Parts: sequence; structure tokens; C-alpha cells
Amino acid sequence: MPDFSLPAALFLSFIAVQRLSELLIARRNTTKLLRQGAREIGAGHYSVMVVLHAAWLLALIGFGYNQPVSTGWLLVFAGLQMFRIWILVSLGERWTTRIIILDQPLVKSGPFAYLKHPNYCLVVAEILVAPMVLDLFQVAVLFSVLNAAMLYVRIRVEERGLTHLRK
Repeated sequence: MPDFSLPAALFLSFIAVQRLSELLIARRNTTKLLRQGAREIGAGHYSVMVVLHAAWLLALIGFGYNQPVSTGWLLVFAGLQMFRIWILVSLGERWTTRIIILDQPLVKSGPFAYLKHPNYCLVVAEILVAPMVLDLFQVAVLFSVLNAAMLYVRIRVEERGLTHLRK
């Protein structure tokens, strides 16, 4: 039986449970938004994004299950989770993993008062920081590059869809 690090296992379990629960919340919120007359855009790249994030999580588990946990990076990751909560609370039922356009004024409270795309900023930071918690520099770099390419597409699609609401 391979050796594993209990702190690494706990950290990885947290991320897995968090991501799975977020998918459930996102699905529920997406359904509600669509019932309210919202529309989805950019659905064509959504499956690629899901595969990217699933591969990131599998890389963390596959390479990190027996790694020591860096306390410093773990504290940075914990801070990012506070930022995540702020984003989720600010968006409420409008938070989803898809690009759902609701013809209502954009949320401009919480972190949205300071950043145009706080959730994407959070994801960029998490994709870099979580591997560093487990000293997985190569995973951090690889998935940061892949995520940058994904966000290049995603943000352009989202911005086009929100143009009429930004006026």
C-alpha cells in the first residue's frame, strides 16, 4: 500500500468535496436562472473547462497524496477560501459555473465593486496555490498556462454577452 500524508489527504479531500458541492450549487442556480428567462452563452467551451478542472484535481491527487503540506501556502489557500465565500455570498443564486446571462443589472457589490471578474481571479490564484500547498510546482505551472488559455476564450465570450448590461 502506498504511503500517504494525512494532511495532504485532508487537503485534497477538502478540495474534492468543495468542487463537487459547487457543481451541485451551480446546477441548481443555473436551473433557477434559466427558469427566470436567462440564457446560456459559451456552452461550447464548458465541457473543455470541466475536463481541465477535473484533470487539475486528478493531478493534485495523483501527485500530491503523499506530499508534505506547506503551512505557508496552506494559509494563502485559506485566505483564498475567504475570498471565495465573499464572491459566493455577493452573487447568491446568480453564481454558477456556466455563463448565464440574466437581463438584470450586474452585481456591483462585494468584490464586484473592485474587480470586473473576481471569480476568475480566484480560480487563477487557486490553480496556482493549491499545487504549491503540496510542492507541485510543475502542476501549478502547467494548469496555470492551460487555465489562462481557457480564460482567454471564456472572458471574451462573457464580455460579449454582457455588453448590453455594462452600458
